[in-house]
Amino acid sequence: MKELFDFILKFGNLNEQQVDFISNKAIEIHLSKEEYFSEAGKIAKQVGFVVDGILRVCYYNNKSEEITKYFIEENNLVVDLESFDNQICSSSYVQAVTDCKMIVFQRKDWLELLQTIVGFDAIVHKIISRALIQKVERRSPLVSEDATTRYLKFLEIYPTAVNRIPLSYIASYLGVTQSSLSRIRKNIR
Repeated sequence: MKELFDFILKFGNLNEQQVDFISNKAIEIHLSKEEYFSEAGKIAKQVGFVVDGILRVCYYNNKSEEITKYFIEENNLVVDLESFDNQICSSSYVQAVTDCKMIVFQRKDWLELLQTIVGFDAIVHKIISRALIQKVERRSPLVSEDATTRYLKFLEIYPTAVNRIPLSYIASYLGVTQSSLSRIRKNIR
């Protein structure tokens, strides 16, 4: 639970009573590798915080190919925001890449936190803004750079994750085949 509050307190202040209230709503869960946190075609019902492990957000394109949009590492919130906020079916999957330890809030509890704790909505807004900026910064090089540069940028963005993520997921994220990724890795060693 300490990791969650260390994260939240980077974006605002909470008193001891508010911390206790949040703690009472939190549920610790474990996801096994390849288990889904949320699924396409279903409505997202929870907000999670990654204590340990890596998740990925992925979807299937019109050729039924699995595409990894991005990865979510430790000390980050996880939620399909559009699905969660608007109560509509998600178009993406959120899947554990490794075994994951998470702290989770059910939707009704999360909404209660937002309505009860003064200033919590502002904290959450800052967290979401940071996450969106980070997402754009991480995805932008994938559009304009060559495959080798994209891989080097991936190593820069996810330095501790590269050995924990299967090459097939990294290749999908970079928009290259697994054999191309193997060649790139071989050439930069």
